[in-house]
Amino acid sequence: MPSSPSHHRVPSDAPFYAIVLTIAGAYVALIVLMLAADIAYTSPNEMLEALRNDNIRSSIRLSLISCTISAILSVWVAVPIGYLMSRHQFAGRNLLDAVLDIPIVLPPLVVGISLLILFQFLPRALREAVVYQVPAVILAQFVVACAFAVRTMRATFDQIDDRREQVALTLGCSRMQAFLRVVLPEAGQGILTAGTLAWARSLGEFGPLLVFAGATRNKTEVLSTTVYLELSIGNLEAAVAVSLIMVTAAVAVLIIARLWGTRSLAV
Repeated sequence: MPSSPSHHRVPSDAPFYAIVLTIAGAYVALIVLMLAADIAYTSPNEMLEALRNDNIRSSIRLSLISCTISAILSVWVAVPIGYLMSRHQFAGRNLLDAVLDIPIVLPPLVVGISLLILFQFLPRALREAVVYQVPAVILAQFVVACAFAVRTMRATFDQIDDRREQVALTLGCSRMQAFLRVVLPEAGQGILTAGTLAWARSLGEFGPLLVFAGATRNKTEVLSTTVYLELSIGNLEAAVAVSLIMVTAAVAVLIIARLWGTRSLAV
């Protein structure tokens, strides 16, 4: 009589998911607890008091303006660079790829120092018009934020099938027409994501701003430097309140971008 085949028990997936969920849960819990601690430390009255402060209101205005300009410039630069890096092979491509990552891997203070030294070699009139002025805020934010936008746009173009573009070229479109009419509309969600990431990254920028733009009240002070200034005078309550304002703004922008991006895909 033939022996019956042995039945092997399938190993349970429970240990694997237990490890994964434990690691993920610990990190998410850390973020939530950090935010909860900020909320518990301050109060609505302290938030309103911070919003009534003329210096903080000035930093909010400059933050909104500079982050928006920086995000627009970042997307404007990231779209062509991301397309070039995604679609073409050329000599020095790997070197260019490494150069584009430098603002991401450099310590923030080094970025600020490098910008400061660069402008020492430029005409004095230009230096005085930029360094420790509002343009320095935008430039310092842009240098770092654009690097993240470039990474996002390159990944976006990598995911877009180039067959439609090639068909458009065979039908008589120029490369510019094919890009504007075919590729760019398909990259809409990626552009939104790149702009959102650049805006949020600009909002949280601090090191390059402190070195290159300074932290002058009602002049080059943005929300991140406001936190530093309030801490430097021992006003921890105001620093926490401003931090929560930054968190609220960043979360709001990210949620709007996610909802808008999902809606655009549905359409």
